[in-house]
Amino acid sequence: MRAMPAFIYLASQSPRRRQLLDQLGVRHEPLLPNVAGDIVEDAEGIEAVVRGEAPAAYVQRITGLKLDAAVLRRKRRALAAAPILCADTTVALGREILGKPGDAQDAARMLASLSGREHRVLSAVALQVDGQRRLAALSVSRVRFAPMSARQIDAYVASGEPLGKAGAYAIQGAAAQYVEHLSGSYSGIMGLPLHETAMLLRAARVLRDEAPTRLRGR
Repeated sequence: MRAMPAFIYLASQSPRRRQLLDQLGVRHEPLLPNVAGDIVEDAEGIEAVVRGEAPAAYVQRITGLKLDAAVLRRKRRALAAAPILCADTTVALGREILGKPGDAQDAARMLASLSGREHRVLSAVALQVDGQRRLAALSVSRVRFAPMSARQIDAYVASGEPLGKAGAYAIQGAAAQYVEHLSGSYSGIMGLPLHETAMLLRAARVLRDEAPTRLRGR
């Protein structure tokens, strides 16, 4: 029987994804681009949107490209073999993809478009198990924002939280006060859907299958 990996690589700089993996009890090591002495990788180029691309196709494609880059990164650095996990999240309003805002004005524009409306949050996960096997999953959640006044939007943008976040907000931060309703995966909206991630990790034998606890009558 194949031994379980002692750890996995996480190809993400997101502290939220690290915290969510910690919830699963999975030991993980960072596998990040653009460290000192390494070749410079074009992260922004990878995230470029193809004209007319649907949000689901986009987020799955760039997650795969980021995982390709991470696989090459591990080989180039001659690191020990282990599964590599990559994830990406995007926000979609209809077919419009709302990525990370370029500046405060862009963040305010995105938040104004989300105000009083429902949008989707799509999180793709991909796991390179070994040289031949790759597993992938997609989580789609729906979030409805309450109407936000211009003053509320300006105050939230001024906090700095929207910058660097897809759709210009963080569900685990101050933006939660404007969420009227959500359906789907809260952890997926944060950036790493734990149900789908756990499924991939079990398939790769990183997580053990536990026998379900038998519920007794009250």
